[in-house]
Amino acid sequence: MSQVGLSHFLVVGTILFCLGLFCVLTRRNAVAVLIGIELMLNSAGLNFVAFAHWQDQLVSGSIMVVFAIVLAAAEAAVALALILAFRRQVRTVNLDSIDSLKE
Repeated sequence: MSQVGLSHFLVVGTILFCLGLFCVLTRRNAVAVLIGIELMLNSAGLNFVAFAHWQDQLVSGSIMVVFAIVLAAAEAAVALALILAFRRQVRTVNLDSIDSLKE
């Protein structure tokens, strides 16, 4: 039976990051783009914890993950407020049809 090593966590983090990047680059819906950004931030958090665990500094890795979660929450709040404003003005959340900030 093999043990789970650092490389396994890095592979999972890379897969999560690539899925998030794919979602950001291919989706036209603003909410789907936000989900992709959240996936990318979660993959960074996974890497923080994995590196901290293998260097016996779990507290510092956990603190970095808490900062990443706070950043993600602030980003989600601001982005959702912008999406609601666009929805109210332009009547859509499709990013391709939002081409100006002035209506």
